[in-house]
Amino acid sequence: MASVLKVDKLDPQSGTALEIGTSGDTVSIPSGATLDISASTLTPPATLPASSGVNLTALNATNLGSGTVPTARLGTGTASSSTVLYGDNTWAAAGGDNTPTFYAYCNDASAQFNNTTDTTVVLDAELFDSDSKFDTTTYKFTPTVAGKYFLYGQVRMNTNQAATLFGASINKNGSTIAGARFSVENQGSGVVTTIVDANTTDYFTLEAYQNTGYNHNFNASSSTTYFTGFKLIT
Repeated sequence: MASVLKVDKLDPQSGTALEIGTSGDTVSIPSGATLDISASTLTPPATLPASSGVNLTALNATNLGSGTVPTARLGTGTASSSTVLYGDNTWAAAGGDNTPTFYAYCNDASAQFNNTTDTTVVLDAELFDSDSKFDTTTYKFTPTVAGKYFLYGQVRMNTNQAATLFGASINKNGSTIAGARFSVENQGSGVVTTIVDANTTDYFTLEAYQNTGYNHNFNASSSTTYFTGFKLIT
């Protein structure tokens, strides 16, 4: 039968070192008992035994002298050669992308813009439209994604024709935000570009103006009469 020693305090007989047990012995603390060393200094061995780290807090990362932390422990998401760890502790693709993006052009050789009237350019065909945000019936670009957008448009008449004024403009929700008018002596061509803020409901159109004295056909081609744009990465 094991003997029981009941005392309130153990002190070393001499010096300041107290040793419990002999090498090879096992010193056990039974379930339900508490070993309180909160006011003391614990010097662990060079190699810690396997144990749960649930209650291990305030670990200073500068004390990690070697080894690496597995990427699976650094954040949520999937770590790969094409992702980076963001400040919100998530893995995601770097940089973002420039979508929505589109390129619409006039493919209708019979489409006209009126004399002395700003006319929405007929853009009934597309080279690309990443998110289907351009409507080839209403000729509107409605990105539905808030952000800054780069927009570029070009308009050309289909024949040589002198005009006192010829121009192109970009409209936002029906109002001009960028454009210019200038005199031409031959086949009129106008270019307009802008960077604009858009919310989720804003829409944009390309407009044309000419005063040749009569209605005039657009030059229907993907390289002469077109409207293109994309979302900027900010």
